[in-house]
Amino acid sequence: MATLGGIKQSKGFENSVEIDSLARFAVDEHNKKQNAVLEFGKVVNVKEQVVAGTIYYIELEANDGGQKKVYEAKVWVKLWMNFKELQEFKLISEVPSASSA
Repeated sequence: MATLGGIKQSKGFENSVEIDSLARFAVDEHNKKQNAVLEFGKVVNVKEQVVAGTIYYIELEANDGGQKKVYEAKVWVKLWMNFKELQEFKLISEVPSASSA
């Protein structure tokens, strides 16, 4: 049985429309708050934490002015309240360009 409040690895996120939708929501919210123009690429990894709802820790690739970067978005969801909030959005790393040799 899972521990309440514990963070666990999410399985099957690769083809999840719900996770992709949350990742796109996170990028859109970040763009609005920071007046940025990131373009969503793909979801790299997902962890979940059950609280009053679920907090998703979504690692995603986004294009920032032609450069791919990896970010972690923390999204809190309460389905029964139709509630979704971006709590945190931070840069994790830059993806090296394939042409640098």
